[in-house]
Amino acid sequence: MLELFQKGGPLMYPILLCSIMALAIFFERLWTFFRVGRGRDELVRDVEQLVLKNRIDEAVVVCQRSDTPLSRILLSALRAHGRSRDQIKTVVEETGSREAAPLERFLGLLGTIATISPLLGLLGTVLGMIRAFTVIATVGMGTPETLGGGISEALITTAAGLSVAIPVILLHKYLTSRLDHMVLKMEESSLRLVDLLGE
Repeated sequence: MLELFQKGGPLMYPILLCSIMALAIFFERLWTFFRVGRGRDELVRDVEQLVLKNRIDEAVVVCQRSDTPLSRILLSALRAHGRSRDQIKTVVEETGSREAAPLERFLGLLGTIATISPLLGLLGTVLGMIRAFTVIATVGMGTPETLGGGISEALITTAAGLSVAIPVILLHKYLTSRLDHMVLKMEESSLRLVDLLGE
Protein backbone atom coordinates (compact mmCIF):
# COMPACT_ATOMS: atom_id res chain seq x y z
CA MET A 1 0.00 0.00 0.00
CA LEU A 2 2.83 2.40 0.90
CA GLU A 3 4.58 1.52 -2.37
CA LEU A 4 1.41 2.38 -4.35
CA PHE A 5 1.10 5.64 -2.41
CA GLN A 6 4.67 6.61 -3.30
CA LYS A 7 4.16 5.68 -6.98
CA GLY A 8 1.11 7.96 -7.12
CA GLY A 9 3.26 11.07 -6.94
CA PRO A 10 2.92 14.31 -4.96
CA LEU A 11 -0.86 14.66 -5.44
CA MET A 12 -1.41 11.60 -3.24
CA TYR A 13 -0.71 13.82 -0.21
CA PRO A 14 -3.64 16.23 -0.73
CA ILE A 15 -5.88 13.24 -1.56
CA LEU A 16 -4.81 11.61 1.73
CA LEU A 17 -5.45 14.88 3.58
CA CYS A 18 -8.95 15.04 2.04
CA SER A 19 -9.73 11.52 3.27
CA ILE A 20 -8.52 12.29 6.83
CA MET A 21 -10.55 15.54 6.96
CA ALA A 22 -13.66 13.77 5.64
CA LEU A 23 -13.42 11.05 8.31
CA ALA A 24 -12.86 13.63 11.07
CA ILE A 25 -15.89 15.67 9.93
CA PHE A 26 -18.08 12.56 9.68
CA PHE A 27 -17.33 11.37 13.24
CA GLU A 28 -17.58 14.90 14.68
CA ARG A 29 -21.02 15.41 13.09
CA LEU A 30 -22.18 11.94 14.20
CA TRP A 31 -21.24 12.77 17.79
CA THR A 32 -22.94 16.18 17.56
CA PHE A 33 -26.15 14.68 16.15
CA PHE A 34 -26.13 12.02 18.87
CA ARG A 35 -25.79 14.66 21.62
CA VAL A 36 -28.52 16.84 20.08
CA GLY A 37 -30.96 13.94 19.72
CA ARG A 38 -30.34 12.38 23.13
CA GLY A 39 -33.29 12.78 25.51
CA ARG A 40 -35.36 14.68 22.93
CA ASP A 41 -38.57 12.66 23.37
CA GLU A 42 -38.43 12.83 27.18
CA LEU A 43 -37.87 16.61 27.08
CA VAL A 44 -40.84 17.18 24.76
CA ARG A 45 -43.09 14.91 26.85
CA ASP A 46 -42.14 16.60 30.15
CA VAL A 47 -42.59 20.12 28.77
CA GLU A 48 -45.95 19.32 27.15
CA GLN A 49 -47.29 17.71 30.34
CA LEU A 50 -46.26 20.75 32.41
CA VAL A 51 -47.82 23.17 29.89
CA LEU A 52 -51.09 21.19 29.93
CA LYS A 53 -51.13 21.64 33.72
CA ASN A 54 -50.35 25.36 33.21
CA ARG A 55 -47.04 25.02 35.09
CA ILE A 56 -45.09 27.22 32.66
CA ASP A 57 -42.33 28.20 35.14
CA GLU A 58 -41.50 24.54 35.79
CA ALA A 59 -41.42 23.86 32.03
CA VAL A 60 -38.95 26.77 31.65
CA VAL A 61 -36.69 25.19 34.29
CA VAL A 62 -36.83 21.81 32.49
CA CYS A 63 -35.74 23.49 29.24
CA GLN A 64 -32.96 25.43 30.94
CA ARG A 65 -31.53 22.19 32.36
CA SER A 66 -31.25 20.66 28.88
CA ASP A 67 -28.64 22.43 26.75
CA THR A 68 -29.78 21.41 23.25
CA PRO A 69 -31.10 23.31 20.22
CA LEU A 70 -34.60 21.89 20.79
CA SER A 71 -34.65 22.97 24.45
CA ARG A 72 -33.69 26.51 23.43
CA ILE A 73 -36.46 26.57 20.80
CA LEU A 74 -39.04 25.33 23.34
CA LEU A 75 -37.73 27.85 25.87
CA SER A 76 -38.31 30.72 23.42
CA ALA A 77 -41.90 29.51 22.95
CA LEU A 78 -42.46 29.30 26.72
CA ARG A 79 -41.08 32.81 27.25
CA ALA A 80 -43.53 34.10 24.63
CA HIS A 81 -46.45 32.57 26.57
CA GLY A 82 -49.37 34.95 26.77
CA ARG A 83 -48.95 36.35 23.26
CA SER A 84 -51.04 35.31 20.27
CA ARG A 85 -50.34 32.00 18.49
CA ASP A 86 -48.88 33.80 15.46
CA GLN A 87 -46.48 35.81 17.61
CA ILE A 88 -45.32 32.68 19.46
CA LYS A 89 -44.88 30.87 16.13
CA THR A 90 -42.78 33.75 14.73
CA VAL A 91 -40.50 33.67 17.79
CA VAL A 92 -40.13 29.88 17.49
CA GLU A 93 -39.33 30.07 13.76
CA GLU A 94 -36.65 32.72 14.33
CA THR A 95 -35.06 30.71 17.14
CA GLY A 96 -35.33 27.51 15.10
CA SER A 97 -33.49 28.93 12.09
CA ARG A 98 -30.79 30.30 14.41
CA GLU A 99 -30.40 26.94 16.21
CA ALA A 100 -30.43 24.83 13.01
CA ALA A 101 -27.54 26.74 11.37
CA PRO A 102 -24.73 25.33 13.61
CA LEU A 103 -25.97 21.79 12.92
CA GLU A 104 -25.02 22.25 9.24
CA ARG A 105 -21.43 23.13 10.18
CA PHE A 106 -18.75 21.33 8.10
CA LEU A 107 -21.33 19.67 5.80
CA GLY A 108 -20.44 22.14 3.05
CA LEU A 109 -16.75 21.31 3.50
CA LEU A 110 -17.57 17.60 3.28
CA GLY A 111 -19.39 18.22 -0.01
CA THR A 112 -16.39 20.20 -1.27
CA ILE A 113 -14.03 17.32 -0.40
CA ALA A 114 -16.29 14.95 -2.35
CA THR A 115 -16.03 17.32 -5.34
CA ILE A 116 -12.30 18.06 -5.34
CA SER A 117 -10.99 14.54 -4.58
CA PRO A 118 -11.68 13.16 -8.09
CA LEU A 119 -10.40 16.44 -9.58
CA LEU A 120 -7.12 15.98 -7.72
CA GLY A 121 -7.00 12.44 -9.11
CA LEU A 122 -7.64 13.79 -12.58
CA LEU A 123 -4.88 16.37 -12.16
CA GLY A 124 -2.56 13.53 -11.12
CA THR A 125 -3.59 11.67 -14.29
CA VAL A 126 -2.71 14.67 -16.44
CA LEU A 127 0.66 15.14 -14.70
CA GLY A 128 1.44 11.43 -15.06
CA MET A 129 0.64 11.48 -18.77
CA ILE A 130 2.76 14.62 -19.24
CA ARG A 131 5.61 12.78 -17.56
CA ALA A 132 5.12 9.75 -19.86
CA PHE A 133 5.03 11.91 -23.00
CA THR A 134 8.08 13.86 -21.84
CA VAL A 135 9.98 10.57 -21.70
CA ILE A 136 8.79 9.74 -25.25
CA ALA A 137 9.86 13.20 -26.48
CA THR A 138 13.27 12.91 -24.83
CA VAL A 139 14.35 9.31 -25.54
CA GLY A 140 11.90 8.19 -28.22
CA MET A 141 9.48 5.36 -27.47
CA GLY A 142 11.87 4.02 -24.88
CA THR A 143 11.09 0.88 -22.90
CA PRO A 144 8.00 -0.09 -20.88
CA GLU A 145 10.05 0.63 -17.74
CA THR A 146 10.74 4.24 -18.72
CA LEU A 147 7.11 4.90 -19.64
CA GLY A 148 5.64 2.90 -16.77
CA GLY A 149 6.37 5.48 -14.07
CA GLY A 150 4.25 8.22 -15.63
CA ILE A 151 1.39 5.93 -16.64
CA SER A 152 1.21 4.21 -13.25
CA GLU A 153 1.24 7.62 -11.50
CA ALA A 154 -1.68 8.67 -13.73
CA LEU A 155 -3.75 5.57 -12.94
CA ILE A 156 -2.97 5.46 -9.21
CA THR A 157 -3.96 9.09 -8.54
CA THR A 158 -7.21 8.64 -10.48
CA ALA A 159 -8.05 5.53 -8.47
CA ALA A 160 -7.12 7.25 -5.19
CA GLY A 161 -9.24 10.32 -5.96
CA LEU A 162 -12.28 8.20 -6.80
CA SER A 163 -11.69 5.95 -3.76
CA VAL A 164 -11.97 9.02 -1.53
CA ALA A 165 -14.81 10.77 -3.41
CA ILE A 166 -17.28 7.86 -3.62
CA PRO A 167 -17.50 7.09 0.14
CA VAL A 168 -17.42 10.81 1.03
CA ILE A 169 -20.46 11.44 -1.22
CA LEU A 170 -22.29 8.63 0.60
CA LEU A 171 -21.28 9.99 4.03
CA HIS A 172 -22.40 13.48 3.02
CA LYS A 173 -25.81 12.19 1.86
CA TYR A 174 -26.21 10.20 5.09
CA LEU A 175 -25.39 13.18 7.34
CA THR A 176 -27.65 15.48 5.30
CA SER A 177 -30.59 13.09 5.61
CA ARG A 178 -29.95 12.73 9.38
CA LEU A 179 -29.90 16.52 9.72
CA ASP A 180 -33.13 16.92 7.71
CA HIS A 181 -34.82 14.31 9.93
CA MET A 182 -33.63 16.06 13.12
CA VAL A 183 -34.81 19.49 11.93
CA LEU A 184 -38.19 18.03 10.96
CA LYS A 185 -38.57 16.47 14.44
CA MET A 186 -37.66 19.79 16.09
CA GLU A 187 -40.21 21.63 13.95
CA GLU A 188 -42.95 19.12 14.81
CA SER A 189 -42.22 19.30 18.55
CA SER A 190 -42.00 23.10 18.64
CA LEU A 191 -45.21 23.57 16.61
CA ARG A 192 -47.08 21.20 18.95
CA LEU A 193 -45.96 23.38 21.86
CA VAL A 194 -46.99 26.53 19.96
CA ASP A 195 -50.48 25.03 19.53
CA LEU A 196 -50.68 24.22 23.26
CA LEU A 197 -49.52 27.70 24.30
CA GLY A 198 -51.77 29.45 21.76
CA GLU A 199 -54.93 27.80 23.01
